[in-house]
Amino acid sequence: MSNKKRNYNKSCHDKGCHDKDRHDKECVCDVVKRIATAQDEQEDNYCSTSCNQSIQQLKGVGNAFGGPRNNTIPFILYCHGSCDPFIGSGVFQAPKGKKGSFFGSVETPIFRVKKFAGDSDCCARLELLLPVTKKCGVYMPKINKTDTISAFFPEDDPVCDFQATGICLTADLSDFIGITCLNPIRPLPSEDFYYDMDDDDYHHHD
Repeated sequence: MSNKKRNYNKSCHDKGCHDKDRHDKECVCDVVKRIATAQDEQEDNYCSTSCNQSIQQLKGVGNAFGGPRNNTIPFILYCHGSCDPFIGSGVFQAPKGKKGSFFGSVETPIFRVKKFAGDSDCCARLELLLPVTKKCGVYMPKINKTDTISAFFPEDDPVCDFQATGICLTADLSDFIGITCLNPIRPLPSEDFYYDMDDDDYHHHD
C-alpha cells in the first residue's frame, strides 16, 4: 500500500463547496473574493456554478454591447443553522428641507461586495442594495421574524432594478454557509437614493 498522502490543498473552485475536507465557510469567502476580483479587475477565469456564471457574464463579451456596462454581481448570503437568508440592516441620514436632515433605516437580503479588509480572505465590506419595483420605486417592506426573502419581491409589483444605498456593513464571511448570486447588473447610483428620499415619502411598505 502506498504511503503517499492525498493532496487536499485544491481550491474550493476545484473541489466544490461540499467536499468533506474543506469547510463550507471557505467557499463563501472564496466566491465573494472572486466576485470582488471580477468587479474590480475583470480578469479571465473559467467557472461553472451559478455564481461563476454571473462572474463570467460580468467579465464576458455580453457586457460590452450597448449602454452602460454592468459593474455589480448582487448576492444573497445564508446563515448557519437555520439556512435562512441573512437580512442586513443599516441607518442613513438624508436631507430634510433646505437645512435639516433626518435618520431612517433600511433592511435587505441583497448585497454587493465593495472591498476586502486588508489582506483578509473573509472580512469584507458589503453594500446594501434595495429592490426597486415598477410601481413604487424603492421597495422597503415591513418584515418580522417569520418573513422570508419573498417579502422583498412582491408578486403584484415585480422588482425591475436595485438601488445602491452607500450603506455598508463589514461582515465575516466565514459566518455564512451558502451564497446565491443574481445576474450582473448596474444598480441605480446611491446619490439617487438620498436625492429622492425625504421624511414625507420615507416609509416601509405593509
